[in-house]
Amino acid sequence: MTRLRWSIGVDVLVVLAVAAIATPVRAEDASGAGRIKVVEGAAFVVRQSGTIPAQPGAVVFESDSLKTGANGRIGVTLKDDTRVSLGPSSELKLQRFVYEPGRGSFGMILQFVRGVAAYVSGRMAKLSPESIRLETPAAIVGVRGTTLAIRVDP
Repeated sequence: MTRLRWSIGVDVLVVLAVAAIATPVRAEDASGAGRIKVVEGAAFVVRQSGTIPAQPGAVVFESDSLKTGANGRIGVTLKDDTRVSLGPSSELKLQRFVYEPGRGSFGMILQFVRGVAAYVSGRMAKLSPESIRLETPAAIVGVRGTTLAIRVDP
């Protein structure tokens, strides 16, 4: 009986160790920066050099990239209710996202790499507009609470 308990205990430890290695730990926030709301056609999340098909409800983390194919579209809502939509053949990198209003900690950097996108600012733009930066290869845009469309040619 003791040997059976020890064997089960070792099996549980092995399963937990494998799960810990297979699941990336995100110290900043396990709930991520936001969630994918809408996906049409070919759309992907690039995370830690791996590409995952985008699906509604999937969590988006700081440092993720969003990419769409020629027929793809994706819409994301971040924790502060910022909304970002990408059209076909587009790419965006969420370089930084911190939204902790209880601690007065804010920061967002969105890098628009290519394609077309729509941006609608959320609560962070009202609480700390200077903490938001939208980057393109040609310009950096400061946000003061706004809705805008962006086109970045390759």
